[in-house]
Amino acid sequence: MKLDVDTLGTFYEMAREGAGLAANRLSSMTGIPARVNVTHLNFTRDASIARELTDTGWVGIQVELSDGFGGTSLLLFDRESAATIASAVIDDIPTVEDGTLHDSTVTEIAQIMNNGFVDGWANVLDTNIDVSAPTYVSADHPDEFLDESALALAGDGSEGEHASDELAVLFRNNLEAVGEELTFRHYLVPDAATVERLFRARSEDRAIEFEKLVGFDRIAQRGATQVANNLTQMTDIEMDVDIRRINFISLDAIPSEVSTERMVGVAFSFAGMPSGYLLFLFDEDSARRLVSRSVETRTAAGLGEFERDAIQELSNVMASGMLDGWANLLDTTIDHSTPAYAHDMGAAVVDPLVVGLGESQEFAFVFDTRIEAVDTEVDLDIYVIPDEADLRAALGEFDMGRVAETQPEADTDLSDEDVDLDYWESL
Repeated sequence: MKLDVDTLGTFYEMAREGAGLAANRLSSMTGIPARVNVTHLNFTRDASIARELTDTGWVGIQVELSDGFGGTSLLLFDRESAATIASAVIDDIPTVEDGTLHDSTVTEIAQIMNNGFVDGWANVLDTNIDVSAPTYVSADHPDEFLDESALALAGDGSEGEHASDELAVLFRNNLEAVGEELTFRHYLVPDAATVERLFRARSEDRAIEFEKLVGFDRIAQRGATQVANNLTQMTDIEMDVDIRRINFISLDAIPSEVSTERMVGVAFSFAGMPSGYLLFLFDEDSARRLVSRSVETRTAAGLGEFERDAIQELSNVMASGMLDGWANLLDTTIDHSTPAYAHDMGAAVVDPLVVGLGESQEFAFVFDTRIEAVDTEVDLDIYVIPDEADLRAALGEFDMGRVAETQPEADTDLSDEDVDLDYWESL
């Protein structure tokens, strides 16, 4: 099946508008101002959804959609946020059984918010969308409400032990409250029939092959695993891939994906088929720990010239491993620039890349990966943002048979070559 890129953009905007309606309904019910933080259109697996929800207790609702739009909608609050919004509605109202009114209030608020989202879609599609009665979910681990849900069935409809390894289309909305520490998650997963009916390309001009995107994603997974292995070899810190997905997102929303804290970023441009940008993003503590372990010496409390050069060299090895694997897959050559270092607020680190792509496209496919240490507080975010036209062309030439035989490799010896520190300013 071929997906239409322009249609994906239209539905992305629909999802953002629907999330805005949901936020407005929350505000009107509770008096707590709320807004959409960021909307994602992900190509992901149910396992990555579970990882994102791990380590927090969640309550909310799950509903099934049918008729004009088939799939599953899941709206969740962390427990503390659920208590806050319920209290805003039912404070000073006596209850017969402690907790009963709280749960029903959360269910009602979540259902009204979810209906706002669904109503927005129904209006744009000019169709009726049936919504099932909500199922209240309350769990400390996502497997308790994800294991048998349609979230695991929204890929290509395949059956068997590898079915959950297929990519699903997922609309993911993060909402935030103004002046309150509230956490909301909304997930909308259309079923396979809906994806095919709504997103199928009507022409070749703006089409991207879904099956080849799946195959390319498997190579990206190997590249991410190679990055983790490279870091383990260079630092003796065991690293593993934590979350990995493909985002289809508007360029102006990419900076909101990253932390507002000061971050260390190392960016590369790459040229070939495809071209684009690659960014490694570290929090300050992770950067210091990785440098200390890679050079086997105590580093300064800050991040000076020595640390900067070491981080760039680590990133250079990781970039080679990832991009060489992509080049092997596509039977082509992908060259990357010298590393460009930045130490700034997260959004400021990403902005130059967005500006570089913004001249030719409004949306981007972003290969988004988080790598974390197994036994210590070290993590790394990786963003690969290919040029959209080049990615479509590359997938058009992609031989699916190469997936099984392609393995990324990279030399982990650090070079003594100087790096171009002025490159960042030229992005």
